[in-house]
Amino acid sequence: MTVVGVPREIKQDEYRVAMLPVGVEELTRRGHRVLIQTRAGVGSGIPDDQYAQHGAEIVPDAAAVFSQADLIVKVKEPQAVEWPLLRDGQVVFTYFHFAASEELTRGILETGATAVAYETLRGPKGDLPLLTPMSEVAGRMSIQEGAKFLERPQEGRGILLGGVPGVMPAHIVVLGGGVVGKNAAQIAAGFQADIAILDVNVERLRYLEDIMPANVNTLFSDRHTIREQLQLADLVIGSVLIPGARAPHLISSSDLKLMKPGAVLIDVCIDQGGCAETSRPTTHSEPTYIVDDIVHYCVTNMPGAVGRTSTYALCNVTLPYVLQIADLGISAAAQRDTGIAAAVNTHAGRVTNTAVAETFCLPCETFPAST
Repeated sequence: MTVVGVPREIKQDEYRVAMLPVGVEELTRRGHRVLIQTRAGVGSGIPDDQYAQHGAEIVPDAAAVFSQADLIVKVKEPQAVEWPLLRDGQVVFTYFHFAASEELTRGILETGATAVAYETLRGPKGDLPLLTPMSEVAGRMSIQEGAKFLERPQEGRGILLGGVPGVMPAHIVVLGGGVVGKNAAQIAAGFQADIAILDVNVERLRYLEDIMPANVNTLFSDRHTIREQLQLADLVIGSVLIPGARAPHLISSSDLKLMKPGAVLIDVCIDQGGCAETSRPTTHSEPTYIVDDIVHYCVTNMPGAVGRTSTYALCNVTLPYVLQIADLGISAAAQRDTGIAAAVNTHAGRVTNTAVAETFCLPCETFPAST
């Protein structure tokens, strides 16, 4: 039997929860205990009694969850006040984005806990199944947030994305044609904006060219093309991803001077450090700041604002892996499924993810250790 714990998220403006009532039912049916911190699901519209009806034990605080649970299932990385609650040998399954924070990396290493990161778990086809649904949400949100902050009262340029007859629509530049970029471009296209989507993968650009409407153009991403597009942009969506590693800086501080005053940058990859040199993490309560007349939106948990949609989308894909880890333990689960092994970023005080180790010049060990 594994004791699975779900604490209430405490990151600012985070309304998601890491488990649905159906997850509780599936775990308890297999003989596991599930501890849910009281009010953990309220931000997603799930009251305590729905969890209790399906076998969860409702506990009063985070300490009660962390002290008893073998497996902690969360949405966002443990906050600094939660680190002392972690212990050696405990498994924590959540989004970590270690490469964006050396402090978090070293803090988790000191606990000895095994950090299993949603964002580096690999699917059977080499995809990132636990990152994809939140990338879909963030990509779609990026356009509605961009539309809002382009309004003049928000210090934007005063641009309507789709324009009107006789007036040009907004020009939107999407840096990166992955899941975030694809979803951003699709939503922007529906607004009848003019969109350029940039990527270094020509095959991906061919695919996007095939599926996108006529107001989306694909461009190969290089320094010259990026600078040309920044000069035209009303709205820039940063959506580049190197799994597990820090996002590359595609926009330098000097590049901002090329842009139109009041243009908006939505840096979706801020979780991984951001794609602009001037990007720094913000919150839903204070989402923007201005550098050289460019509005920067760098919220690190964008999907958290639409908690109900995001919780269901996330839990749909995490539950099968939660069940495997609960049933088998992390070592056996990782031996059976190399995709789960790829998700283990730290174990017993050591880094086990190459990209994280290289980011902070730390030694890296293989997990599970070869015998």
